Amino acid sequence: MKILLTNDDGIHAPGLAVLEAIAREFSDDIWICAPDEEQSGMGHALTLTRPVRLRRHGDRRFSVTGTPTDSVTMGMRKVMDGKPDLILSGVNRGANLGDDVTYSGTVSAAIEGALAGVRSIALSQVTSREGEAGADTFDAARSWGAEVLAPLLEAPLPTRTLINVNFPAGSAGEVRGIRAVRQGFHDYARGTVVEGRDPRGFKYYWFGLEAIEHTLDHGTDLEAISENFISVTPLQLDLTHHASLGDLAERYEG
Repeated sequence: MKILLTNDDGIHAPGLAVLEAIAREFSDDIWICAPDEEQSGMGHALTLTRPVRLRRHGDRRFSVTGTPTDSVTMGMRKVMDGKPDLILSGVNRGANLGDDVTYSGTVSAAIEGALAGVRSIALSQVTSREGEAGADTFDAARSWGAEVLAPLLEAPLPTRTLINVNFPAGSAGEVRGIRAVRQGFHDYARGTVVEGRDPRGFKYYWFGLEAIEHTLDHGTDLEAISENFISVTPLQLDLTHHASLGDLAERYEG
C-alpha cells in the first residue's frame, strides 16, 4: 500500500514523525510531502499568486513553500510515482473538532485527497492547553493510532468523503475507547483581536485563540473528546442544504 503523509504543522513537526511511525505499521511504501513551515488555520487555501518551490529532505521526503493543499497536490503530481492508495494528514498538535474543521489545514489536506478520489484521513491530538506541547503530547495518538486506522482502511466510503480523527488529551492509558460520532458545533465565539504597534509605530492586529464554550450535544466529536474517547467522524464535501432546495426552487418558478 502506497501512503502519502502530510500535515499543516510543517515538515519538521513532531506530530509528523508520530504519523510516520503509525503509517509504517501498515506499509513501507511511505512518501512525505508537507509544508516547509507551519500553516495552521490555512484551511483549503491554494497558492496562486506566487510560485511554489519543492525541497527534498531525504528519500521520499519533501517539503513545499505553500499550504497543506499545495503539499497534497505536489505530492500526487510531482513527488510520487503514481497516485497513493491512502493519504494521512497530521498528527496535528491541537484539536480539530466541530466547526473548526473549516479552518483546519490538517483536515483540508485530507479534503484535497478525497477530491482526488484517494481514501484520506486527518488525525489530530488534543492538547491539555492549546499550543502546549511536551514529550508526552502525542502519547494517545502514538499508542492508539494503528488501532484506529486499521478498520478505516477497509471501511466503505462514498466518493468525496473523508475521515476526521481526534485523540483526547492525556496519556494513552486514560483513553476509554473509540467512538464513531458526528461533527459537533461550538457556541459561536472566535477568539480575540489584539492590537499593538510595531517598532516603527504602525498598528498591527493579531488574532488570538481562546477557550470556546460549547454545548456537548450527544453523539458528537466534542462530547466524545470531553469523555476521553477517540472521535472518528466521516465528513462529506457536499455542503448543499438539500432540505432548502425545494423551497428555493418554488420561489424562483415563474
